[in-house]
Amino acid sequence: MDLHGGNIYKLKRDNGIEVLDYSSNINPLGVPNSFKKAVIENFETLEKYPDIDYVELRTAIGDYNNCHIDNVVVGNGATEVLFLYMKAVKAKKVLIIAPTFAEYERAARAAGRDVKFFPLSKDFSLNENMLLEFITDEDVVVMCNPNNPTGKFQNLEKIKKIADFLERKNKKLFIDEAFIEFIDDWKDKTAFLLKHKNIFILRALTKFFALPGVRLGYGLTYDESILDEIKNIREPWSVNGVAEIAGKTMLLDTLYIHETENWIKKEKLWFYEELCKIDNIEVTPTETNFILVKLLNDNAKSFRKKMIENGVLVRDASNFMFLDESYIRLAIKDRKKNEQVLEALRRVLK
Repeated sequence: MDLHGGNIYKLKRDNGIEVLDYSSNINPLGVPNSFKKAVIENFETLEKYPDIDYVELRTAIGDYNNCHIDNVVVGNGATEVLFLYMKAVKAKKVLIIAPTFAEYERAARAAGRDVKFFPLSKDFSLNENMLLEFITDEDVVVMCNPNNPTGKFQNLEKIKKIADFLERKNKKLFIDEAFIEFIDDWKDKTAFLLKHKNIFILRALTKFFALPGVRLGYGLTYDESILDEIKNIREPWSVNGVAEIAGKTMLLDTLYIHETENWIKKEKLWFYEELCKIDNIEVTPTETNFILVKLLNDNAKSFRKKMIENGVLVRDASNFMFLDESYIRLAIKDRKKNEQVLEALRRVLK
């Protein structure tokens, strides 16, 4: 089974069909026009090496997050930043809060770290008191917030309690906020506001700005030692010129940002309520642009196959740690496509 969703290329190669991709959580508004325009106007950029220090790009990211460029590191997608962090951090053991994104474990093990998992509660909430009791000799705690695949979001009060505890123990907290921009009023809720030196924030332009094909991710931290070590081990020019244009352009596109915020606020609630009307499934409330669903009378593998036959690719979520074969994940897209998917779900689940 594929480790991630979105492998429509393999599906087309193996089966010769095209489907609605509801396994990949990408903004349905598509690539911002501001970016398309900027690429055309700056096409000569492709004839030059990018700025090896990415000063303008890091400045744009800093302005977007109300911080200095010295707090920003960029990478060829959030995945590169994740792998760089795991190589750079002084750690022997990593604790990952799960179920969650599989690349955290891969990155930690690739860097030679031992990995342990802390399970979320049955309703996928995080009991921070149990977490703090669970932590022993782990050097880094990894969490995704909002979490993929559960859609749950932990508030600042809870994050601060965890970060304060880890700081007293000289431990670090790595928080993946790749989906935070889909949260209402996210700029008032990001853990970066805490300004803890032991916190590292991971972000990406992939999801919110619909750019999985242009790899651009970044990290935010007040930990100078981590930033210095990442600079020492990273490859030069890993962010290409087109991705640099994307970051400098789209973070300023307030119209696109507001349109996306308005869309997700309405659509995630509507889609959740419609899913709850369908029999034979349990739907997990979400605060972002995807929904975790439990199948009551089927398994994810066979259900995925049946949905493909009905023109829809869903994410088999059974390979997430602590999830069994009854779980799938659905993206949230525009109303027309969401209605098509609901109809397909009703047919398959009848």
